[in-house]
Amino acid sequence: MTRKTRRLWLVIACVACLGTAAALILRAFSSDIVFFVTPSQVMASPPPKDRTVKLGGMVVAGSVHRERRGETPVATFNVTDGQAAVTVHYEGILPDLFREGQSVVAIGTVQPSHDFTATEVLAKHDETYMPKEVAEALKKAGKWDPRFGPPPSADSWNKMTVQDARKNTATQPASN
Repeated sequence: MTRKTRRLWLVIACVACLGTAAALILRAFSSDIVFFVTPSQVMASPPPKDRTVKLGGMVVAGSVHRERRGETPVATFNVTDGQAAVTVHYEGILPDLFREGQSVVAIGTVQPSHDFTATEVLAKHDETYMPKEVAEALKKAGKWDPRFGPPPSADSWNKMTVQDARKNTATQPASN
């Protein structure tokens, strides 16, 4: 074997090793990636039932039902982005700041019935915070424009548009 041939085989072996390592790393990362979805995206095209996703939106007022199964608290509530609502089932203790009409992010899986089984529920930490993904979903749905004040309450979304929000804030006196 000539020196040139040995060098060629060495380069081919290095490229094959690097390709295999890259493929293994990408496969490991793809199983850990958690995508953010909104209720309207779940209704339009639900992710595979074994895929973990983050569902974000606002808790619909009057939709929270709490019960106990043995010693485990169970909560069922609806999450909406103003276009659609998804029922979320969660076994465990909800965060202290979990409230109706507030933004929430639930991590879990979508069932074939379009219900969502959450393994974790995250609530906002103060009155001015909203998860970035939830804020973007509200803006995209035309339900909120941050230039015109805080987000509207979830119970007003079915009838409110960005134009309505502009009218409401234009008629209200400015506060400093």
